[in-house]
Amino acid sequence: MAREESETSGSTTGLIFVLCFVFVYLLLSAQYESYILPLSVLLSIPFGLLGSFLFVNGMSAIGNISIMKMIMGSMSNDIYMQIALIMLMGLLAKNAILIVEFALERRKMGVSITWAAVLGAAARLRPILMTSLAMIVGLIPLMLATGAGANGNRTLGTSAIGGMLIGMILQIFIVPALFVAFQYLQEKFKPMEWEDVDNSDAEPEIEQYTK
Repeated sequence: MAREESETSGSTTGLIFVLCFVFVYLLLSAQYESYILPLSVLLSIPFGLLGSFLFVNGMSAIGNISIMKMIMGSMSNDIYMQIALIMLMGLLAKNAILIVEFALERRKMGVSITWAAVLGAAARLRPILMTSLAMIVGLIPLMLATGAGANGNRTLGTSAIGGMLIGMILQIFIVPALFVAFQYLQEKFKPMEWEDVDNSDAEPEIEQYTK
């Protein structure tokens, strides 16, 4: 029964991840009215998931060293880590959407693609840091859990913290670069429709980041 359950969960996990990506892609395509720009959000998600694997593997290596084994225990890619990865996909996509949405608004005002990406990353830096760090701090007790079910809690907490921390740091730089690339490609197929070319709403921000 354990072998059949393991085989079933392994085959369905991949399907769940694919469905999550497709669901996010379709929602963003409808929101941005583009099939290209959502890729700037989706392609930033794997960097956070990579951080999750790095943290879990790193903590597992530390856990094999003397007294740290009593504290950290052992962790593996089990159902708890897969739950954390699915949760991270939504949270990391949310951070990327914040940057892309703001950058796209500035682009529609007539700001250049590169400068719109810079403004988006700078303006959304504080909200992303606040929400991400609050979640990381809140998950620390889960990462250091003890008692019954501690291994599952530690795996879930460690993978979520690692993915959120690495993803938060990398997305600040990666998402603007992806936005520039895919927005440039998008405008090759569909020219931008300008909404506010006088930049009146963006002037305070432009002055702030050019001082």
